[in-house]
Amino acid sequence: MLGRVNHVAIAVPDLAAAAAAYRDTLGAVVSAPQALPEHGVTVVFVELPNTKVELLEPLGEGSPIAAFLAKNPAGGMHHICYEVADIAAARDGLVQAGARVLGDGTPRTGAHGKPVLFLHPKDFFGTLIELEEV
Repeated sequence: MLGRVNHVAIAVPDLAAAAAAYRDTLGAVVSAPQALPEHGVTVVFVELPNTKVELLEPLGEGSPIAAFLAKNPAGGMHHICYEVADIAAARDGLVQAGARVLGDGTPRTGAHGKPVLFLHPKDFFGTLIELEEV
């Protein structure tokens, strides 16, 4: 079911500073900031030859990233995103196997304009998993 790692997401308290560190210190190519109000985040992507790193900061009231940063003020790994060929089939198989899909189970449009779902971290050893249809 799982394809390649699409990205690893890191929550940061200051997106501009984090983007500058990756760009200026590590020499990475960093995208322009993208606000995703439906997800409560602003993101940039650090482009790598084999995957991406997503840097995200809270956007708006009730952002899940704000709650994460309250517990981890310096930031840290938030989730890992895996690609799947058919997100509905992946969801149905995971639910049948006992995994919990966050929200109502309906895929939402992610930062790449493709359907995404999140899986409960307690079902995957403390790691929040995002699935993205490709």
